[in-house]
Amino acid sequence: MKYLKKLNFLVLVFSILLPTFFLSCASEQEVITKDIAEKKLYAQAQRRLKSKNFVSAILTLETLEKRFPFGKYAEQAQIELVYAYYKSVNYDQAILAAERFINLHPRHPNVDYAFYIKGLAKFNNDKDLFASAPFLGEMTHKRELSEAKESFEDLNDFITRFPESEYAGNAKQRMIYLRNLIAKQEIYVAEFYIERKAFVAALARADYVLKYMPKTPQVERALEIMIISYQELGQDALKADVEKALQTFKQNSNPG
Repeated sequence: MKYLKKLNFLVLVFSILLPTFFLSCASEQEVITKDIAEKKLYAQAQRRLKSKNFVSAILTLETLEKRFPFGKYAEQAQIELVYAYYKSVNYDQAILAAERFINLHPRHPNVDYAFYIKGLAKFNNDKDLFASAPFLGEMTHKRELSEAKESFEDLNDFITRFPESEYAGNAKQRMIYLRNLIAKQEIYVAEFYIERKAFVAALARADYVLKYMPKTPQVERALEIMIISYQELGQDALKADVEKALQTFKQNSNPG
């Protein structure tokens, strides 16, 4: 009798534990299968990136992120998407991906790269503008440099946040180019306004150069435009102040 009771007890225990055991094995197998699938997708993305097949790499990385949003390679896939979008000349998507990565992982070791690409993508986003940069004087007064200004601000933000980044040197060179480009266009527009006697508008353009582009060759012309505008507006005191500033600028520019 005791033997039967013990046997019944063991049967009961096994009936409870056995499904749990098989469920555990199945769960473990499922995890292994997912890990293998995730690893294969990531490896495929790496091969496509290395072969510069960026469009296909984007498809793989997007699939990887959708299928395994909390997986082992999720963060890396997100930053590599930023790179792949940029290299595939899809600048708008590169900017969005960079902003998303910054929001999701503000302390990630590679977040500086996201900030850098964000500014760089805007730098390259207007191909027609930068292709015509040597002929900037031929541009119409209606052409605004909104992308260039945003790129300058983003790259400046990047350098301020990450002055020691490996990308800082390149960002500084691009900022110099952008700064000169923007200053030249602002002066061109200011002169357009002078011709049409819109002196307040001309002042605003010249003032922008003085405030935000003080190291460009256009500073002297900006001061001259302000003098002309104040004279036409009857602001003699302000005109005199700018004349002094222009004289000081010329002395500092030509100390000999």
